Amino acid sequence: MATFYIEQFGCRATQADGAAIERQLLELGCQPAADAASADFVVLNTCTVTAAADAQARDALRKIHAANPATRIIVTGCYAQRAPEEIAALPGVAHVVGNSHKPEIPRLLTTISAAPLISHEDNRAPYHFAPILSGDVFSLSDVLVAPVLGGEGNHTRPTLKIQDGCNSRCSFCVIPFVRGRSRSLPATTVLSEIHRLTGSGFREIVLSGINLGSYGRDLTPPVEFLELLCRILAETAVERLRISSIEPMDVTQDMVELFAATGRIAPHFHMPLQSACNRILAAMHRWYRAEHYARRVELIRERLSHAAIGADVITGFPGETEDEHAQTVRFIEDRPFTYLHVFSYSTRPGTRAAPLPGHLPAHIIKRRARELRALSERKSAQFRESQVGQTFRVLTLHSDPKDDPSHTPALSGNYLSVRVPERLPHNLWLTISITRMQGKRLIGLPVEGQARSTAYRVT
Repeated sequence: MATFYIEQFGCRATQADGAAIERQLLELGCQPAADAASADFVVLNTCTVTAAADAQARDALRKIHAANPATRIIVTGCYAQRAPEEIAALPGVAHVVGNSHKPEIPRLLTTISAAPLISHEDNRAPYHFAPILSGDVFSLSDVLVAPVLGGEGNHTRPTLKIQDGCNSRCSFCVIPFVRGRSRSLPATTVLSEIHRLTGSGFREIVLSGINLGSYGRDLTPPVEFLELLCRILAETAVERLRISSIEPMDVTQDMVELFAATGRIAPHFHMPLQSACNRILAAMHRWYRAEHYARRVELIRERLSHAAIGADVITGFPGETEDEHAQTVRFIEDRPFTYLHVFSYSTRPGTRAAPLPGHLPAHIIKRRARELRALSERKSAQFRESQVGQTFRVLTLHSDPKDDPSHTPALSGNYLSVRVPERLPHNLWLTISITRMQGKRLIGLPVEGQARSTAYRVT
């Protein structure tokens, strides 16, 4: 039977898509390969949020093809949806499959097996995609096809994608063009999949989506995201639920109160900021202003003093001045952020920001990005230092073969990477006391006298 390898890029939603493909291929009888070079087929699951993401995918493709020219490469994901012709012309590509046709990948493997390798001197790989947008009309199916799950392979914390697509039109963002309108899994399906995952032994489940706070608005009758969270807590046995990125205006006081009232939702909020300058936010077509965002941060910190608060920040948006960049830096410095994801602005074809005047030179954008990343490092270090002496519960994770075998990696509810100085199985709850910092990690000792339940067998 054919062997496969999946190389992932991009956000949690893309990674969940890759996990779904993995599950489909395993059900087909395919076997996972140890690496791309030894696989009969490689699925390259791409991102296209920036030009750098496109370049990273092309570089990976070239390396895979050079290492083993006989490997059949299927390129899928957001880059494949946005520019299928561009990818189809690259050597080594057997098929290009857009987001609209991802469920077809298992069938394609059977057809590729019998087909000769393509000569890219005079041929292009076939591609399979449907245009997501025609003007303002969506042509992608309004139904979210099949639950998209993680948990396969070497994952302790599976990702369940409950929502896809986005109805917003941020001027810098190409994602609505490659993922379509917002679509949600029915609540009954979400609950069923959580039952399946907890029944398999998973203790933490991550809910993800492209615009998670818009979950359920497309369903009949509509379902609020907060209502779904309450049903999950009431109707399933999930021990810890974690929420991926959520827009600041969807972080309501009721949501924060729910997080504070239960120990079963990780105190971790990732809210895209993008800029703290109101003029830039308006040009980005964001629906909030800096003062609105600041109030959300205050709400979280008032009720959850040790919560993780992360943000996406875009630097170098067209027309952004030095003073406006400094305004964003000051805003972040003055608030209890625990980490940042910094993006250098990148022109995306078809977006409203692409034709704007005032595009900045690359060296200015790079310098500003360095400043923000250095600020992120300082904020993260401050947060880690503040947790020394604290006691909290962590979930042990799979060890990386490159790591010290005498330590076990673990993750706290507030998104801190912890090392426990003894060898333990993954998927085990531990109450630990943080003793010190070690680089970007914390060292924690198990609290004496606690009962250590045997780790669940993840099936």
